[in-house]
Amino acid sequence: MRVLVLGATGGTGKYVLADAVAAGHEVTALVRDPTRLGTIQGVRSLTGDATNPRDLRAAAEGQDAVLNALGSRSLRHPVEQMATTALLAVLEGSPTSRLIVCSAFGVGKTREGANAFQRLFFRTVLGRVYAAKEVADASVRDSDLDWTLVYPTRLTNDPPKDRMLAVEKFSGTGRVSRADVAAFMVDQLESDRWSRKTVIVSGV
Repeated sequence: MRVLVLGATGGTGKYVLADAVAAGHEVTALVRDPTRLGTIQGVRSLTGDATNPRDLRAAAEGQDAVLNALGSRSLRHPVEQMATTALLAVLEGSPTSRLIVCSAFGVGKTREGANAFQRLFFRTVLGRVYAAKEVADASVRDSDLDWTLVYPTRLTNDPPKDRMLAVEKFSGTGRVSRADVAAFMVDQLESDRWSRKTVIVSGV
C-alpha cells in the first residue's frame, strides 16, 4: 500500500514511519527538515509544510492512505486544526480514502473518562492544543473518508509491550508506549475493525 506519513519526525511519528516501512508499505514522509528522518531505508522524503495545501497535495498524490501523527511542538500555537483543514481539502474527492489520525485521550467526549485532575490539566496546560484537536477531529468525523481516530492515554517512551487495550470508552489514568500506538495505527491500514470509529488505546 502507498502510504503518506505526517509528523514522521515526532515522538510517535518516527515509530509510525519505521513500522509502515517494516510492514512492506511504500512510504512517503512529508517533513520540514529531511535530515531529521535519520537513516530509515525505503522512505521517499518530500520537503514541505503539513499545513500548506500545495505541499500536502503534492505529497498525497497517488497515495492509498495517510497516517497522521502530527503533534504541536508549541502549546500556544497548535497546528492540528490548520493541518487537518488543509489535509481534508486535499483528500476529499481524491482516490486517497483511508485516514488514520493520532489524537489524544481527553479530547472531546473522551474527556468524560478522565478524573478531576486530568480534566484540569487538559483544560489549562493543554487547553489550546486540545481545543485544536477537538475541532480537527470533528472535521474528520464529518468527512466522507474511511477514517480512524486513535486516542492514546498518556504517552511514554517505554519499549513496546505488543499488547494493549483498544476500546471505545475508557476511565482512569492509563499509559501506553509510543511504539505500541504506532504499531496499532499501522495495523489499521489492513483492518476495518475501527473504520469510521474513535478508539482509545492504553497499555495493559
